[in-house]
Amino acid sequence: MSRAFVKEDIDLPERSTQRRSASGLPPGALNYMTVAGARRLRQRLAELKASAADEEEIADLENLLDSVTLVTPPARPEAAVIGVRVTLRSDTGEMKSFRIVGVDEVDQEPLQVAWVSPLGKALLGTSLGDRISLDASQPRRWTVVKME
Repeated sequence: MSRAFVKEDIDLPERSTQRRSASGLPPGALNYMTVAGARRLRQRLAELKASAADEEEIADLENLLDSVTLVTPPARPEAAVIGVRVTLRSDTGEMKSFRIVGVDEVDQEPLQVAWVSPLGKALLGTSLGDRISLDASQPRRWTVVKME
């Protein structure tokens, strides 16, 4: 058997004693989050504590916030990174805008995509004028026209 097909160097949580992080990321993966996303979660935590909510939910949110690596996007991004809103234009003129965020803040606002999602990975590192495909099953190409 070729060594190319051996998975000895991959330490999957299902095959090890390591546990997934509070965010569901694999062991050792950094849990990136924007400053705004962390602020919203801290507000939610304060609301839960004030209302004497379920202690388990409070503990889960505290563990999640403890696992976060905060990311502050540059004021004038030259490439798409976590926290940046990327606006795309299709070949047909259709416009779409997405903000790249951490996995635990995707549901906080509409049109946010996790940096680990296929769409997030396609957007990360792009610059103005870059052309990408959002869906492998569709030949339509999109051009990065704005980053903020």
